[in-house]
Amino acid sequence: MYTIVTGAAGFIGSNLVHALNERGVTRIIAVDNLTKADKFKNLVDCEIADYLDKQEFIDRLLAGDFDGDVDAILHEGACSDTMETDGRYMMENNYRYSLGILDWCLEQEVQLLYASSAATYGGSSVFKEERPHEAPLNVYGYSKFLFDQVVRQRFAEAAGSNSQIVGFRYFNVYGPREQHKGRMASVAFHHYHQFQADGKVKLFEGCDGYGNGEQQRDFVYIGDVNKVNMFFLDHPEKSGIFNLGTGRAQSFNDVAVASVNGCRKLKGLDALPLAELLRQGLIEYIPFPDALRGKYQSFTQADSTKLRAAGYDAPFATVAEGVSQYVEWLKG
Repeated sequence: MYTIVTGAAGFIGSNLVHALNERGVTRIIAVDNLTKADKFKNLVDCEIADYLDKQEFIDRLLAGDFDGDVDAILHEGACSDTMETDGRYMMENNYRYSLGILDWCLEQEVQLLYASSAATYGGSSVFKEERPHEAPLNVYGYSKFLFDQVVRQRFAEAAGSNSQIVGFRYFNVYGPREQHKGRMASVAFHHYHQFQADGKVKLFEGCDGYGNGEQQRDFVYIGDVNKVNMFFLDHPEKSGIFNLGTGRAQSFNDVAVASVNGCRKLKGLDALPLAELLRQGLIEYIPFPDALRGKYQSFTQADSTKLRAAGYDAPFATVAEGVSQYVEWLKG
């Protein structure tokens, strides 16, 4: 039996392949679109049984080539560029593609764990897995929201089914294997490279009533994302759509301080507080971009009630803990 990981050469997908390998799972079919070939580097230290291009995979899946031969699909494949304006491409790639996988898994009674997104909440100030709080601000968020809606409908239609379907609304994930994402890589990734290149980190000035660098997000370390996915893989009786965040909003200033101090630690230098980092010019603020006004989430914080009620009780890394580990990995 195989485990299939879509988006396997991407950020979260490659980390899940690595996490599966750590559990001794190597009969993995890695699915991705390697038009951007550099992503292959994310799989070099992973063990897989086969690689399939995304289009070949979905054609073969729907043709029945994998019937009876798959334990689970971890569906991470998607266009995650929140600035993408080609709505037809976004809906085909993120929505239609996912529908084919969903229907096959329900028919075959195969576990499906898939990537949703906190972008489904968009302009909302409440981050709870309920329809009244979902208000996506861009077509990426809408593509994820619409698929979640179909999943809810399928749950209602297939009451009593043995199929496990789990959607994870990822908040701001950061950590190893995201270097291919360019501008869509995490804040921590960009801070590290800014500091290495310029000796300073740049943050946006205040907006939406927040002070300079005080906009807050729920930053979740990739190691915790792996742990949550493995928990649900081990509990096929648990289904639903769950927030996957720490439940603890932290500021961009916190990320910058952790990034700079992580880089200082590599040089044997002591950690410094925000005020001193600002005084020394190691962190500076730049004007908030006009292009992002009205399209920017200044605050996100996962409501973890449903995740905890499902039985996941492990702690999540703080920004200081996660970024410190990440900086060590980036340096290596």
